[in-house]
Amino acid sequence: MDFSLSEELIAFRDLARDFAEKEIAPKLAEDDKAHRFRRELVEKMGELGFFGCLIPEEYGGNEAGFLASVIMCEEVGKVSAAHTLPFNMQAHGPAYTLLRWGTEEQKRKYIPALVEGKLIGGFAITEADTGSDVASMKTVAKKDGDYYILNGSKMWISNAHVADCMLVYAKTDPAAGARGISCFIVDANTPGYSARAIEDKLGIHCAPTGEIIFEDCRIPKEALVGQEGEGFKICMWQLDNTRLSCAARALGVAAACLKAAVQYANERTQFGQPIGRFQMIQDEIAQMAVEEEAARFLVYRAAWQKDRDPNVRNTKEVSMAKYYAAEVAVKAANEAMKIYGSYGYSEEYPVARYLRDAKSFQVVEGTSNIQKMIIAGSVLGYRK
Repeated sequence: MDFSLSEELIAFRDLARDFAEKEIAPKLAEDDKAHRFRRELVEKMGELGFFGCLIPEEYGGNEAGFLASVIMCEEVGKVSAAHTLPFNMQAHGPAYTLLRWGTEEQKRKYIPALVEGKLIGGFAITEADTGSDVASMKTVAKKDGDYYILNGSKMWISNAHVADCMLVYAKTDPAAGARGISCFIVDANTPGYSARAIEDKLGIHCAPTGEIIFEDCRIPKEALVGQEGEGFKICMWQLDNTRLSCAARALGVAAACLKAAVQYANERTQFGQPIGRFQMIQDEIAQMAVEEEAARFLVYRAAWQKDRDPNVRNTKEVSMAKYYAAEVAVKAANEAMKIYGSYGYSEEYPVARYLRDAKSFQVVEGTSNIQKMIIAGSVLGYRK
């Protein structure tokens, strides 16, 4: 098998790398400290085609594929994990889900604007008491003539208070469990939709997180994505795509940690030589290098599988990539901090941010424990 990248993929990689280094990096420390979300960066990424890889040209995409998307996401993640969030909020989440499940009217209205970064998107699944157990959500959508009335709340939602539109999962038949969930595309300016920011969080400071509250939020029946009762199926299908993007985001952080650790190990001297000459430092560097490369193979393989046949579900392989990349990112950040010593514990160098940001990937889009359950269930033959 040829593991080299094509000229097209290299061009996408270099484009993302150049953008991240020139547009994100110069103000990153300041933005991170201020918890600042810069909408204009999302628009610039959209203009450059970052969000079009999964989308046909007729809806504004470039059809470059999953592998191109995760490679670009990884490159941005090497500079800032927070600024990789739009890959999910624009492309892998709302746009690609509407492409698969939406009506033609929904596709025309939302997908091009999401791909271009003109609309800020998101998806709302998690609630205060509902995380891994999606079927236990309490938000309801009650049919009322030509409308649905949304009531309930969503918690820990990316882009909650900055989004223009949101995929919302709610119960249309509360008694039916998972089979009673439906999916809707909701405009954030709809009366009864309100959101607030969650500012006090450990990391990913430039990626907005918040709570959404629905109080008699009246949405037209045309907002239904797919059929009533298909929401759980749509949600699980969507997570196969957004989890892959999360894996690429974590991979970028792991790569950044290795690069920073190598640079510091060659610059810092103790006992008359660079600390990289000491075997314990070499042990840490070697483990980081092997684990980062192994994570990359898992992430790229899952993307390659999707490009080869988008209709085949590769849930196990995506969960493997997401689980391992998240764990590797956290371990790499922890090892980098140890190599930096006291400087790693300060904000003078970026490794403290790497560790703060990396921890999120063990939680979002399904925790590491959930990924292990999916993997084990597949291997043991318990999952269909």
